[in-house]
Amino acid sequence: MHRTHVFAHTRVRAAVAAALLAPLAACSSGGSPTASDPKPARSADDRPVQVTVIPTGLRVPPGKPVTVTAAGGSLTSVTVTAAGGGRLTGEVAADGGSWVSHRNAAPGTAYTVAATTRTAAGTTRTTRSSFTTAEAGKVNKVDWRPGSGATVGVAQPISLVFDNPVRNRAEVEKQLKVTTSNGTEGSWGWIRDWSGRDRVDWRPRTYWKPGTEVTLHAELNGIDSGPDGGWFVRDYTTTFTTGTRQIVKVDLDTHRLTLVRDGRTVRRIPVSGGTPGGDKRSWRGTAVLMAKEGTINMNSETVGLGDAYDKMVDYSMRLTWSGMYAHAAPWNAAWFGRANHSSGCIGMSDADAAWFYAQVRPGDPFEITGEDTKGVVEPGNGFGAWNLSWPEWREKSAL
Repeated sequence: MHRTHVFAHTRVRAAVAAALLAPLAACSSGGSPTASDPKPARSADDRPVQVTVIPTGLRVPPGKPVTVTAAGGSLTSVTVTAAGGGRLTGEVAADGGSWVSHRNAAPGTAYTVAATTRTAAGTTRTTRSSFTTAEAGKVNKVDWRPGSGATVGVAQPISLVFDNPVRNRAEVEKQLKVTTSNGTEGSWGWIRDWSGRDRVDWRPRTYWKPGTEVTLHAELNGIDSGPDGGWFVRDYTTTFTTGTRQIVKVDLDTHRLTLVRDGRTVRRIPVSGGTPGGDKRSWRGTAVLMAKEGTINMNSETVGLGDAYDKMVDYSMRLTWSGMYAHAAPWNAAWFGRANHSSGCIGMSDADAAWFYAQVRPGDPFEITGEDTKGVVEPGNGFGAWNLSWPEWREKSAL
């Protein structure tokens, strides 16, 4: 009897314990996860945005824009930074799905890309990547005029001469941005420089207004010149101002040079131009004062005139690459105001040359007339673009 009593109590306690544990086990299935439970799945609206950057890798070909695209969300901003600190700017598309740089990736440059994205649920995240571009196999360099900070005459063009040929002219011209303080109308024109190299000049439709402030931004870094030309690996900038409106009128038939300033005749000077009837004749048309070179050695052999002269010449003012100057020519005094008897230059007395040299500046136009001349100054022989009509000049643009 005693053993039976103990066994009965044991069975009762077990049944009670089972009854108490049963509801606890049932409730645990709907409660918070324990350490051993898997994490809850991320909602579809808050999954990470997939970002793709092109190009990617090492030594990738330069000369193409950087593109960034987003899938499963949107881009909010993109920053592309070069190792030297410069940036490639761009804009995020209206739908937030893509970003494209305004300019191409330059040769031999390491870039870091930081793309900030937003999920549909509003979570933002920044991802970073990097790439490098291959070095340029060949580099094209530029010689430009006028120099930055200069004050120039009203006929001065912007002129870029390239070391190597430029076949991708339209692509290059798109990167040449000219701004002026008064909205001056002008155009680029591609010509052959006297040196034989490719050249592009920007001239206004008419002479500059005095006081015009001009800036050129040649954003060429990362542009391919085309076959045999090589890559541009830097940008170029120049800023200059136009000065007083001065026009030099040279009449080779009356043998007079007249300086006109702001529409008023300042002084008339007797001169002697190039000897008629042969290679010693002067050029006609509009030449532009290229440089004031002071006292220089002039040797006729350098301009294909044999041994006609070899002397030091004072107050030399260059008008063409082919060797036409205005300068002092005291040895020719008997002909000033009477006849053309030089080897192609415009000569005057020492006193007149000293005064005139002090008055003019590079960029002043020399409007030369006369019956017996070599012909009109070519666009590439100095700054001869003014000898083309405005429609003719615009035709020389690649755009």
